[in-house]
Amino acid sequence: MIFKIMDTRDFQPNPDASDMNEAMTGDQQEIRWEVVARTPGITVAEIIAGRLQSEGIPARAWQEGAGEALGLIVGLLGTGHVVVPAEYAERALAILEADEAAMELEEEE
Repeated sequence: MIFKIMDTRDFQPNPDASDMNEAMTGDQQEIRWEVVARTPGITVAEIIAGRLQSEGIPARAWQEGAGEALGLIVGLLGTGHVVVPAEYAERALAILEADEAAMELEEEE
């Protein structure tokens, strides 16, 4: 999945300040986004994206426009997607797996 970023004001900046300065000059940059999580509805996807952002990973949550407009949380239109730039995908998946393992341990106690 490839999105072309044209308006950098809506871009979640990379942690490196020099990258951010370069992005803010108005230059277009192409980022290859990878889906790291699919959720029922946009709310959970936004929480996961926030978790990844707290770790310094640029992340976005999105849902198909029709599904979001109708408030769907099931089916293809109701699915929330969490995407990160390809170079962060492996790290993001490791964080999400560790979080899931920690939650499972808590449930067992």
